[in-house]
Amino acid sequence: MASSSPVQDLGGIILTLRGQRVILDSVLAELYEVPTKVLNQAVKRNEDRFPLEFAFQVANEELPILRSQIVTSSSHGGRRFRPYVFTEHGVLMAANILNSPRAVAVSVALVKAFVRMREVLASNQVMGKRLSDVEKTLMTHDAALRDIYQRIQPLLQPPPEPPRKKIGF
Repeated sequence: MASSSPVQDLGGIILTLRGQRVILDSVLAELYEVPTKVLNQAVKRNEDRFPLEFAFQVANEELPILRSQIVTSSSHGGRRFRPYVFTEHGVLMAANILNSPRAVAVSVALVKAFVRMREVLASNQVMGKRLSDVEKTLMTHDAALRDIYQRIQPLLQPPPEPPRKKIGF
């Protein structure tokens, strides 16, 4: 990514792993315009700033999960070491240890992307609850309408004809 181009839609680079929204170290390094190795070395030199809720190394069992989200090759080429991933707080801490204007600008954009994603998820949950409430209301109304229909049905039948009087003997 060129430094002259503004950071655009970052929501697509945010992945989900261990129930957390994270960014892969290589993607973060590319955004910060540093080699992945430099980013990871800086993180290792500052381990005390990166507890597990900020950054963690991907376990071997989790690699297929990442591959399914980022659509990468599973066997040819690639990395020799398991990647690190960074949470929203880890992104900020990485910007602090890299301490470059680019890292600060990108981290602000990334935090905004995390916030937008959180807002979308929250609004989806609100919409889901509203839809559930509407469905319950419709079910109640549906039952009430069935009851009304069953009560009106006999009234809609034509009245029985009265018995005819016999004429004659």
